[in-house]
Amino acid sequence: MWNKIIQIFKVPELRNKILFVLGAFVVFRIIANIPVPGIDLTKLRAFFEGNQLFGLLNLFTGGAMSNFSVAMLGLGPYITGLIIMQLLTMIFPRLEQMYKEEGEAGRQKFNQYARLLTIPLAALQAYAMIGILRNQQVIGFLSTYQLVTTITVITAGTIFLMWIGELISEKGIGNGVSLLIFAGIVAGFPTSFRQTLTTWDPTKIPAYLGFIAISLLVIVGVVIITEGRRNIPVSYAKRIRGNRMYGGVSTYLPMNVNPAGVIPIIFALSIMLFPGMIGNFFANSSTPWIANAATFLRDIFEQGQIIYSVIYFVLVLLFTYFYTAVTFDPKNIAENLQKMGGFIPGIRPGKPTSDFLNFILNRVLLVGAIFLGLIAIAPNIVQGATGVTTFTVGGTSILIVVAVVLETIRQVDSQLTMREYEGL
Repeated sequence: MWNKIIQIFKVPELRNKILFVLGAFVVFRIIANIPVPGIDLTKLRAFFEGNQLFGLLNLFTGGAMSNFSVAMLGLGPYITGLIIMQLLTMIFPRLEQMYKEEGEAGRQKFNQYARLLTIPLAALQAYAMIGILRNQQVIGFLSTYQLVTTITVITAGTIFLMWIGELISEKGIGNGVSLLIFAGIVAGFPTSFRQTLTTWDPTKIPAYLGFIAISLLVIVGVVIITEGRRNIPVSYAKRIRGNRMYGGVSTYLPMNVNPAGVIPIIFALSIMLFPGMIGNFFANSSTPWIANAATFLRDIFEQGQIIYSVIYFVLVLLFTYFYTAVTFDPKNIAENLQKMGGFIPGIRPGKPTSDFLNFILNRVLLVGAIFLGLIAIAPNIVQGATGVTTFTVGGTSILIVVAVVLETIRQVDSQLTMREYEGL
């Protein structure tokens, strides 16, 4: 491991990429601690500490929301924009064709539409958050000018973070969005640890040890599932071109147990947080039936409730299949194999190969989807079993952190391997 780290910093280009990503993290943390003017931060932090829903939102923004900072929304509006765009591919065939059949240029245009959609979504979410905090009497009256200025600043902060994420992705050292979410989660670890120490209770030592043991098991499970693959054997027919013979080799097509990564959990979490925000927004409405309905909605989607866990689990399963269907096309893989003279032993090329790949994918994906769903609701299970409510990093957070680290290591390894070949 140390040899690889030394090797990374010996390659100027790779070293510059790593330093750029670390610099982007520093910028992100600075922005997350620049508050919007005119806010009582003491009341704001007390509100987030006493509200599970917004405490979870605050976790994924690295404390930016509890600071009411310029980047308080994090990358939430951008992720929501991507979800909407990918759902629209099921309605509009032109969008699906753009994303799947027009190559890199089509995907860039698709992502550009998602970026444009992020602007109104960020403005709406900023207005909703301000309305919720005003209803809870966390912030005072804002004039029209102050309201418009605050919404504009918060929207600009989200767009700036989105731009930083895109720059990180261009460097080829992991996915920028995932890395920024990772940075936000890791930034909250010291606060959680300090909170655990300040509320230390010696009688809960067995519960703390049990929580640590369960967390380690979750990390091991995340590594196993993230790295797990189903290898499908592929053979290539012999071909003669001129005086040379090509092909005649056997290899395999790797199919990940969890091809969607952490995206389904992030998508499902974005959906799950939305009803709770709506409920909080209308909970203090002057109309009784609206206030009652909003309170009922807020209570149902409160983290820790059984209904919340069941809906969350089902959404993670659905998004795992949906995202894999969007990004992994068995028909396209079967066509590419046929063009290169490859075939799966015992399976005819063309549609039979596509059907076989689809069959294997659905079976393998079921394991990955159930695992993701269990990881998503693991915090509720752990809290119920151990009674530990502090320093709860949560299964979702552990999954994101471990998966992002593994993906980043994999990309750095590929960069090192490429340079070894270039050296040869």
